[in-house]
Amino acid sequence: MSIESKKAKIIFMGTPDFGLPVLKYLIEQTNVVAAVTQPDKKVGRSQTLTPSPIKRFAIEKNIPVFQPEQVKANSEFIKQIKDLNPDLIVVVAYGFILPKAILGIPKFGAINIHASLLPKYRGASPIQSAILNGDEETGVSLMLLDEAMDHGPILAQKKVKILPYDDFESLHDKLAGLGSELLMETLPDYLAGKIQGKKQKDAEATYCQLIKKEDGKIDWNKPAIEIERQVRAFNPWPGAFTNWEGKNLKILKSEVHELEQVSRVVGEVYEVNNVLKVQCGRGQLELIELQLEGKNKMSAKEFLNGYAKIIGTILT
Repeated sequence: MSIESKKAKIIFMGTPDFGLPVLKYLIEQTNVVAAVTQPDKKVGRSQTLTPSPIKRFAIEKNIPVFQPEQVKANSEFIKQIKDLNPDLIVVVAYGFILPKAILGIPKFGAINIHASLLPKYRGASPIQSAILNGDEETGVSLMLLDEAMDHGPILAQKKVKILPYDDFESLHDKLAGLGSELLMETLPDYLAGKIQGKKQKDAEATYCQLIKKEDGKIDWNKPAIEIERQVRAFNPWPGAFTNWEGKNLKILKSEVHELEQVSRVVGEVYEVNNVLKVQCGRGQLELIELQLEGKNKMSAKEFLNGYAKIIGTILT
């Protein structure tokens, strides 16, 4: 059983822009018969109903779009997938776990691109988790889907270094491109029957949870190095934030200083040679770029010009 990539009938399932490079490749190199994405969401203060990046791109390319509210026990949606008679389903950050009734439809099963080196970081926040934990490398995994979360056999993996300045956005973009490259390299051989999945080592599996807004709240009792990772992992959302004068203060860029011998209270803000710092549980954090609730982003210098009274206060 084999098929040429150009003739393969593929259904793409994904929601955020992480999947866009993969969808673009599939449209160019295969026969994409449909895109499946999450329902439109209400966004912003105006709660405007907004389509996903995948929906917008698919419509632009005249690809039929399906947006089921849920996929498990959804007989109408399952019938729609059967009627399309796909050779393969490709999943990238779709948001729903696919039931056996859907996984069994395509001849070549369903392939998922996951933004970690599985079995590490199974779950919803692998990019943030890699930064938070100070990992020196991460990568993408191409795997066959089964009914468990990020559990199926691995077809291929590709690594990338995490640089000291990488935040969620920069690492996200690297891994999105890497996932597309890995699929390009692997899909023709997989469809030709030249690649078999390799079972994951379940005993080595680690898991990560969906990020919530409250995860961005800074605990100044932690070491400065952990808070600096939090700043990078949660940029742009939910942002690493603290409280000052009853308002949220986001820390957008920061740097660790651990060699200073100072006697200050944890959370105390001080200034040295026009450098704005906060005492942490261990070491100090230099605040390079900030954003006060309701205001624009500011450099530390700009912030001090407008809010010099922050010096000497204790952040909570």
